[in-house]
Amino acid sequence: MSGADGGLLKMSQLAERSGVSAGTIKHYLREGLLGDGDDVVRTSRNMAWYPAAFVERIRLIKRLQEERFMPLKVIGQVMEDDPARIAALVELEDRILERALSVQEGERISRGRVGERYPVPDPVLDRLEEIGVLSPTGDGYTADDVAIIEAISRFRAGGYDEALGFTVYDTLRYKETLEPLVEEEIRTLLERLAGEVPVERAAEIIASGAEPLRELIGAMHSKLLLAALARARARAPEGR
Repeated sequence: MSGADGGLLKMSQLAERSGVSAGTIKHYLREGLLGDGDDVVRTSRNMAWYPAAFVERIRLIKRLQEERFMPLKVIGQVMEDDPARIAALVELEDRILERALSVQEGERISRGRVGERYPVPDPVLDRLEEIGVLSPTGDGYTADDVAIIEAISRFRAGGYDEALGFTVYDTLRYKETLEPLVEEEIRTLLERLAGEVPVERAAEIIASGAEPLRELIGAMHSKLLLAALARARARAPEGR
């Protein structure tokens, strides 16, 4: 019945290999997170042997708890689907995040330099940070933050300013509209790529789509804006 002979482990071995306490593992068992118990071999009232495959499953459950802050009830639901696929999703998410953070941390620009490049008043930058459109740190702004500031600067230069009623809070419309779209987008990408291609290749595919996606959104926005203006003109009374 040993792990070496039959692929089964005692509770103490399971706890050691998974890095999770025996008490926590027993709780997972009671919650049904490790299956219905058919894979557990009980040799006596106080002795049982567990599949070696439980090790990775236990690690994944703990990871979802600690890194994704998922409650056990939710973890149980997703684990019923396909544990291997869930693990691939988590690994892919981590790799994408690592790449993004690596790029951002290497391209931060100080507020002073941003002020030299773009004539955007400090109060405007402060408000954009308060509403979550910008997210600077002590080291400055990311490349995406700078691109937003540049766009705000060009808007203001074109006449979109406070005198006509345009404020930083207008940007919230785009932020609030894009958030659910991005959530759906990343969910779709992860579901289609995780487990289908190597993690590194999946991360490359997602990264390579960032720039074309920006162009696509810009072009579609321009087209929809023109169509909306045409509809508004068609609805307007004659002679207006």
